[in-house]
Amino acid sequence: MLMYYNYIFYIFILSGLWSFVSKRKHLLSTLLSLEFIVLSLFFYMFFILLFYFELYFLMYFLTFGVCEGALGLGILVSMIRSHGNDYFNSFNMLQC
Repeated sequence: MLMYYNYIFYIFILSGLWSFVSKRKHLLSTLLSLEFIVLSLFFYMFFILLFYFELYFLMYFLTFGVCEGALGLGILVSMIRSHGNDYFNSFNMLQC
């Protein structure tokens, strides 16, 4: 029965990776797919670590996940303020 739960979590992680890798126009949609990957990894680690009674590691993982989300939103806000929108094709890294 546990093997079937592993397949479900693998499907969640792979669907998050597919949505991240597929071509997106907006930075916000890529940030949401990254958060989906982090959330699916959190649930996977929760069910694995529940058997070992080592749930303290999840607090560290959640801390890094929240920091990653805050940094992503900070970059999103700075790009919207500097370029006016969050389209990937509107800004070029080679131009000033």
